Amino acid sequence: MFKASLGEGAELRPLVPSMAEEFAAHMDRGREFIGRYVSIADVVADAEAARKLLETYAEKAASDTGRIWGIWLDEVLVGGVLFRTMDFRMETAEAGCWLEPAAVGKGLVTRGVAAIIDWAVEVRGIHRVDWWAATGNTASIAVAKRLGMTREGVIREAYLHRGVRYDMEGWSVLAPEWRAAKGA
Repeated sequence: MFKASLGEGAELRPLVPSMAEEFAAHMDRGREFIGRYVSIADVVADAEAARKLLETYAEKAASDTGRIWGIWLDEVLVGGVLFRTMDFRMETAEAGCWLEPAAVGKGLVTRGVAAIIDWAVEVRGIHRVDWWAATGNTASIAVAKRLGMTREGVIREAYLHRGVRYDMEGWSVLAPEWRAAKGA
């Protein structure tokens, strides 16, 4: 897995099981903010749960079915991006993200997701990257828009989170669209 500079003291690096304690501490700092729409805040309840999640993603990386990266700002883990799924037969991937409050408004998620989409399209041959966001998650929808994704529709009450059913917006970008936007 690659790592990349995101500029201004920020770096994208693989999140691996040996980082479980750092990952859990990061999630503790941002749990309520992150957990408004993203279940990873509830999954990573402590260092052991963090290790299990990172082991799952290590297995996904080994089987080429998913990836997870952290975003470090001035050497502090403040968020992350991932491919929840990757299907090379279908040439598709589903991207996602999270960020703790201290790092909001710096463009880190947009730059991080752009880096992994570029890697998936240009290096790995992915044709379509999907993005799902609860209709009320305006920050996530704004990322999709900044990345040049197309809104494809709303799936009603598709996501059960903390006892609430959320409508989900489906967004995507296709490889030719990604390349054209990069060239513009």
